[in-house]
Amino acid sequence: MSSSFAITSNENTRNYNGRITLFVVLSCIVASSGGFLFGYDIGVSGGVTAMSSFLKKFFPEVHKRTLNRTQGDNYCKFNSELLTLFTSSLYLSGLIASLFASTVTRKFGRRMSILIGGAVFLAGSGIGAASVNLEMLILGRVLLGIGVGFTNQAIPVYLSELAPPQHRGAFNNGFEICVGLGILFANIVNYATQKIEGGWGWRVSLAMAALPSSFLFIGSIFLPETPNSIIQHTGDIRKAANLLKRIRGTDDIQAELEDLIAAANNTASKPFYTIFQPKYRPQLVMAIAIPNFQLLTGISLLGFYSPILFRTIGFKESASLMLTFFTRIAASLFNIIVMVLVDRVGRRPLFLVGGVQMIVAEMVLGIVLATQLGDHGGMSEGYGFVVFVMVCVLIAGFSLSWGPFGWLVPSEVLSLETRSAGQSIAVVGNFTSIFVFSQLLLAMLCRLKYAIFFFYAGLVFIMTVFVFLFLPEMKNVPLERIDQLWKEHWFWKKIVSDEMQTHANSETSNVDCK
Repeated sequence: MSSSFAITSNENTRNYNGRITLFVVLSCIVASSGGFLFGYDIGVSGGVTAMSSFLKKFFPEVHKRTLNRTQGDNYCKFNSELLTLFTSSLYLSGLIASLFASTVTRKFGRRMSILIGGAVFLAGSGIGAASVNLEMLILGRVLLGIGVGFTNQAIPVYLSELAPPQHRGAFNNGFEICVGLGILFANIVNYATQKIEGGWGWRVSLAMAALPSSFLFIGSIFLPETPNSIIQHTGDIRKAANLLKRIRGTDDIQAELEDLIAAANNTASKPFYTIFQPKYRPQLVMAIAIPNFQLLTGISLLGFYSPILFRTIGFKESASLMLTFFTRIAASLFNIIVMVLVDRVGRRPLFLVGGVQMIVAEMVLGIVLATQLGDHGGMSEGYGFVVFVMVCVLIAGFSLSWGPFGWLVPSEVLSLETRSAGQSIAVVGNFTSIFVFSQLLLAMLCRLKYAIFFFYAGLVFIMTVFVFLFLPEMKNVPLERIDQLWKEHWFWKKIVSDEMQTHANSETSNVDCK
């Protein structure tokens, strides 16, 4: 597959030549497997918290409430601060780890952060599976969080930098596909292990995380560094040029190499300070807003607690896990659709279509639960099926939009000089939202009941309008040329242009003084 790419702006036109090489494909597959770790953890934590044997051992009070279907509020049976701490502790440690990961990624390269993440995640999976008390269980989750903090900070950046510009969206979406496959695999494992006699099936579910983490750890040893990173932290132009020729499959890489060098020359020594300058305000806003908005879609309720949701409306443990498995099939299918469409139709159209789809699904879910599920007992099988279908529609809409783009957009809007710091801010924002919402989610479900879906539908509407107004289309634009989009955007050009004018006036004053 060969192709070339051109971008035209008011200033100049640049052509990047190259093709998709096997070397890049294999490297991106290994790196994307870090998303499998993240997805597996999301899926496995939601599954084991619906297993009676797991609840009985670590959360006996919750287990007692689930045994009695005629007493207690349907929406409150799983409400437990300790149970939510089991889920949310990973993201608290992850957001702290991602700040340290920024320094590692910038000074030692993207590959080093991926390597560290895989190793720590492997250790956490072993401790979690061997847990004999709640403290040991939480320690395992904390280590998993450190691993995810490193991988989620480095991998989206790695994929964006290694991929050909015209296929960046598809390659970066590989991370989200692996997240979906990880959740899907976790649901298969949970469904199988909950049938194990003796009450130790949850240990198998937690231990299986060692498989993908071992793959990532071993594979990352052989990963190449990105040309961007080589130029940034070693300054070895010849090495970067040779690697660029290899990953692009052509010797004609001069235009792209010149842009990489120019971007590296602008690299800030204090990226966390630099990114807060007005010039980088559009990048900062998107790095904070998009990952945080991803969690405001309500996907946490389904990602972590879909088995609990299905048990709440009356399905048994085994059926709840099976239905969750089918929702992940829908998510995986739409992840593949996005990979095909993202670099053809663009980010914005998929954002808008997925947003509308989620709003409709959440409104229908709220109406069905409001009219068919009381505080006690279950609902009819027919309406239970409607809930299942709407959950599939909701997850499919998320997989079309906020799922993949919550990671893609922050990684591609950031300039090289602020990319490491900006991605850390994105991960910290994402993990902070996950921590807060996962800690509050079961309590919110208990208090708001069915209205929680109306709440999320309103938020998705606001976020969809935000994307429509403030996010420019980045399809086919090289990373080193993204800055031009802000200068041409109806809103952001005012901020960027004002800053450039201020800088120009300052330079003129300095010259006059001399």
